[in-house]
Amino acid sequence: QVQLTESGGGSVQAGGSMRLSCEVAEHSVSTYCMAWFRQGPGKRREAVARINSIGPPMYVESVEGRFTVSRDSARNTVYLQMNNLKPEDTATYYCTASRANVCYSFAEYYFVYWGQGTQVTVSS
Repeated sequence: QVQLTESGGGSVQAGGSMRLSCEVAEHSVSTYCMAWFRQGPGKRREAVARINSIGPPMYVESVEGRFTVSRDSARNTVYLQMNNLKPEDTATYYCTASRANVCYSFAEYYFVYWGQGTQVTVSS
């Protein structure tokens, strides 16, 4: 059974950094497209970053240059390094996995498996 478990959330002041982890069971993070989404209070869920089996990671404009998505194949874990955090980054962050090797967009139909989410709170 595929399971995604996020960790690393918490509270931080604006300008700070945080790293989220997503441990994946029964689904290879190096073979399939993986992504991070987030949902802020009163907002719709939105994409943050994705990483395919090949090619460079992709980011939404609001996090470009501040967030970095990566994976550790040996640990079968995906990470989201978040720097220069802003109050508007406050959200529940979700790790998600596709059954496709390559996701050509952030369209949610690519993403089949979801974690339970981890809360990130950024104070000003």
